[in-house]
Amino acid sequence: MMYRLSLISMIALVTWSCNTSNQSSEETDEQEEMTEIDRQWWKEGTLYQIYPQSFKDSDGDGYGDFRGIIEELDYLESLGITAVWMNPFFESPMVDNGYDVADYRAINPRYGTMEDFEEMMTGMQQRGIRFVLDVVVNHSSDQHEWFQAAKKSRDSEYREYYHWWPAEKGEPPYRYSLFDPEGGWDYVEETDSYYLHTFAEAQPDLNWENPKLRQEVYDIMKFWAEKGVDGFRMDAFQFASKDITYPEFPEGYESDFIKYHGLRPQLHEYLKEMYLEVLEPYNVYAVAEGSGSTFQDAHDLVDADRKELQVAYHFDYVSMSRTPDRYTLAEFKEVFSKWDSAFAEAGWMAIFLSNHDNSRMVNRFGDPRPEFRTVSTQMLNTFLLSMRGTPYTYYGDELGMTNIDMPNIDEYVDIEALGKYQTAKAKGADLDAFMKELNYNSRENGRTPMQWDASENAGFTSGKPWKRINPNYVEINVAEQNDNPNSVLNHFRKMTALRNDNLVLVYGDYELLWPDHDQIYGFTRTLNDERVLVLLNFSVEVATAELSNTMSITGTLINNYSKEFNAEGGKLSLEPYQAVIVTIQ
Repeated sequence: MMYRLSLISMIALVTWSCNTSNQSSEETDEQEEMTEIDRQWWKEGTLYQIYPQSFKDSDGDGYGDFRGIIEELDYLESLGITAVWMNPFFESPMVDNGYDVADYRAINPRYGTMEDFEEMMTGMQQRGIRFVLDVVVNHSSDQHEWFQAAKKSRDSEYREYYHWWPAEKGEPPYRYSLFDPEGGWDYVEETDSYYLHTFAEAQPDLNWENPKLRQEVYDIMKFWAEKGVDGFRMDAFQFASKDITYPEFPEGYESDFIKYHGLRPQLHEYLKEMYLEVLEPYNVYAVAEGSGSTFQDAHDLVDADRKELQVAYHFDYVSMSRTPDRYTLAEFKEVFSKWDSAFAEAGWMAIFLSNHDNSRMVNRFGDPRPEFRTVSTQMLNTFLLSMRGTPYTYYGDELGMTNIDMPNIDEYVDIEALGKYQTAKAKGADLDAFMKELNYNSRENGRTPMQWDASENAGFTSGKPWKRINPNYVEINVAEQNDNPNSVLNHFRKMTALRNDNLVLVYGDYELLWPDHDQIYGFTRTLNDERVLVLLNFSVEVATAELSNTMSITGTLINNYSKEFNAEGGKLSLEPYQAVIVTIQ
């Protein structure tokens, strides 16, 4: 399939003088102004997340693979994205879909070979697309050779790669597990001891207090950096450092889980060590999943002078719209505005609305009904790509892919969903209410196969797909949207082009307008003499507002409605889920 980029006319961009004689000096002024900004590719790019087993299957086994991605490299290039973050593809028993790694230097045969990976990497590099590797080193798989040796003998050289509690000391202090309703310690008969796991029983926590373990991790990162990887996403890394005296925590502490499990001071020592060992010499960047519980926690991770990580990936937005009761626009504005304010002078952060651990963006923050799905998804993508911070987009959101209806627990395979169900059942919870909420917020919603066309299995596979494909693939797919200039897909392409061509959308100062408006999210971005106004209607009704008399619109950069936008007399009127970016002075 050939993918054609839709071109956008950049109307009335803020310009320097039209006088050719002054152009050279003004370009010099512009360059001097821009040198004050710490320009980095990982700030200016748009990152696209691929869940590999759901993207494209090339061999008919029902699972996405590297060769399927290779087949769609032209599609990725057509999106205007500049980097790909891919979920784990290492050798794994797949208890947690690859987040349980059995060999950090080997490819899971499900996805292909190392040669396939290298060909995929080369193809991305030829298209100007960088690659970010998902590194899972808070824990390993219980099938990793380290753990297999450690559990058999207390004298194993790998014993201290993990956390152990000898049974002769009695029951270990209670630790909450995010996936295991029975808690975070499990017994191993061979050595009469317990091992710690913050996640599933099959995911024993690695002991970062052991310098030998840390060096093993740095060597793994170097292995992949030498293969051309441009960055690392550190999974669950805020939990990596642990107090190995294992003190008692107060009863019910799990309600403030991050306070007790996240960002121990020692973690910063290890990150500085990682920076010197890997990030600086290989000129790669890193982002950690999670950023602590305060703004200072986040700054301590990513401020440039700390020489630790580069991008903060906070979870404040995740708690919004976790139930079918949804969220308020006031909450949405507050979360994103306070984080922008906190990072206005130092540090850098990721901006995202979905990923592999959440349900689909349009269901949580937009309107998945057929009459509003297109415009509301376009509006959300406009927001994502016009905020300060690096936008992290998730496969399928460029199409407006939606949640899949899964009302029965029998259809779920995700270890998190199954664990939560068992916990709810054990507590005697209303399981009908539980399933209604799970059907809405389960991360399985975000893992259904990519919808390429209207053929059988959405063009994802010629075999039986590993997961049921959303039945709406007949209407929502790449082929259907590719040649439609008004589609979600082509609006996404216009937005990436706009962001790539306008540094004001990357580095410009952010100012919130109409903070109390319950329909419109409006804000300005300002960089030197450039100013743009972003107008987003988050409602199903027409929304109105008035511009300040000190502000005048000089042109329209993007509009997800074909109707011409104007604000005569300073009065704005936005159609349902309309998204407009205009230049102002």
